Amino acid sequence: MSDYGNPYGSYGNQTMTAKAEFGGASPAAPAAGDLIKDTTTANFARDVMDESRNQPVLVDFWAPWCGPCKQLTPIIEKAVNEAGGRVKLVKMNIDDHPSVAGQLGIQSIPAVVAFVNGRPADGFMGALPESQVKAFIDKVAGPAGADQAAEIAAVLEEAAGLLAAGDIDGAAQLFAAILQADPDNTKAIAGLSDCMIGANQHQRARELVSQLPEDLAKAAEIQAVLTRLDQIDEARKLGDPVALEHTLSLNPDDHEARLKLAKIRNVEGRREEAAEHLLLIMKRDRTFEDDGARKQLLQFFEVWGPKDPATIMARRKLSSILFS
Repeated sequence: MSDYGNPYGSYGNQTMTAKAEFGGASPAAPAAGDLIKDTTTANFARDVMDESRNQPVLVDFWAPWCGPCKQLTPIIEKAVNEAGGRVKLVKMNIDDHPSVAGQLGIQSIPAVVAFVNGRPADGFMGALPESQVKAFIDKVAGPAGADQAAEIAAVLEEAAGLLAAGDIDGAAQLFAAILQADPDNTKAIAGLSDCMIGANQHQRARELVSQLPEDLAKAAEIQAVLTRLDQIDEARKLGDPVALEHTLSLNPDDHEARLKLAKIRNVEGRREEAAEHLLLIMKRDRTFEDDGARKQLLQFFEVWGPKDPATIMARRKLSSILFS
């Protein structure tokens, strides 16, 4: 995949850079030393209860003489490190600091208690195998990647809103930032391509989607971009819209001229007007080009998407024509 950090090179005489972070304050996982520490009775509130408001904290109650504790230590430390900051591990030697374990009613070690938002939330006893320790972490912290997936979904929605509002530069930066974190995100690739189209960089948009591997290229949103680019290329060859409008003023039943004008209005972004032209052809002659107006309208829907106001309006009117 391409480097999406600077999606346009330059746009509007401004160098574009992607500035967004996923999964916390930094896109890099915390260092192992930041994830695992020993605590004392005096520091328990700070190290565990306060810290658990940022992410779950696992407290490992152990003792030097405990054989199962020695078995669990490398397993749980490895699992916490591999969780990449979704949880932290705090170790408490109950020989040196017995009061907290006593208050929690711990009678057998090793015992692991997960604190979330300042309170005990779950736990286990004994030296569990690695698979069960990882499953426990997923239970208290959520599956790996869940937080990032939610953040990416939110940023995708924000970027789409910026693009719809005409802020191409802002939308492009967000789409590019998503692709820094998830290079195969086809929605972000399609969104960045739409930004390029909006900036009249049609060839760059086609290059971006044409270089994708086959599994990504099959995504509906990528196919929609390719269809949109084909529509733009076709519209350039259809003639002068002013001349077509003049032709229609003289002969409103010149369906060929009306179909061409619909295609031009579509690439101009005048979607509702494009749809109205096609709907008028359908009302007057369903046989024109073998129901070509309906087929063209359905192709527009694929590019516009089901939530676009023009799609919603045109589908409603299309239904009234088809089933009246």
